[in-house]
Amino acid sequence: MTLIELVNHSAARLEEAGVAFGHGTTNAFDEAAWLVLWALGLPLDDLDGVADMALSPQQCATVEELVAERIRTRKPAAYLTREAWLQGVPFYVDERAIVPRSFIAELLAGGDLDPWFDGSGRILDLCTGNGSLAVLAAMAYPDAAVAGAELSPDALAVARINVDRHGLQDRIELVESDGLQAVSGAFDLILCNPPYVNAASMAQLPAEYRAEPQLALAGGADGMDFVRRLLHEAPAHMNPGAALVLEIGNERPHFEDAFPQLAAVWLETSAGDDQVLLLTREALAGGERP
Repeated sequence: MTLIELVNHSAARLEEAGVAFGHGTTNAFDEAAWLVLWALGLPLDDLDGVADMALSPQQCATVEELVAERIRTRKPAAYLTREAWLQGVPFYVDERAIVPRSFIAELLAGGDLDPWFDGSGRILDLCTGNGSLAVLAAMAYPDAAVAGAELSPDALAVARINVDRHGLQDRIELVESDGLQAVSGAFDLILCNPPYVNAASMAQLPAEYRAEPQLALAGGADGMDFVRRLLHEAPAHMNPGAALVLEIGNERPHFEDAFPQLAAVWLETSAGDDQVLLLTREALAGGERP
């Protein structure tokens, strides 16, 4: 059997089993390719280069076992491989932290936040999880000082692995904090991918999402519990001219219902212009529109 044949076979198994995607891939073929290449120790970005490679029975068995585990456990593939990629950067991840997939990563990599942040000063990644956005922010803005704040000590331990992995110990400070409670000082840019899933959606999540820490997902009845507190407290932690970049997934209607008078800039991502918003300190304080 060739490698591409095994990918197609594995994709058919995943499709038939009805597994859910969204933790790095969006379809059965891409998920199968990831699992096959990872299991065989091959580069994840060179499927075409190895597609016709002939596989031994042992190699096929190794892949078959991993695919079977993916189907049996319904865990995201990232938890099985202990690795997730965001904007081409690899991150360690396990069940202690949510699988990184924030659209804010696109904005950092594409320079979309440059009109609001000149590259110097202080950046806070609030609800940092495994630390991926803090790492990407430090990479995008080498002159900035970065802090990553997180309520979960377990998630912070994963973030520490990633900060160390990318050699950013001297540039990223990790803080255990319930929201902004233990965060000191003011920032020029705050990034936040908070728990925002509303209660009705939480009840319908596929098993793959329920395998993640619920603390990182559940946002209360309308998904806005954490966001309400954040928007109330954030101005005190923002320098003049600072910006807050907030991801809310599919909760834009709930956000607008909760904050009808708030002047937000909706930022374009690969998922559209309703997933991530930006608020200036002045807008949060009720001043000028952004």
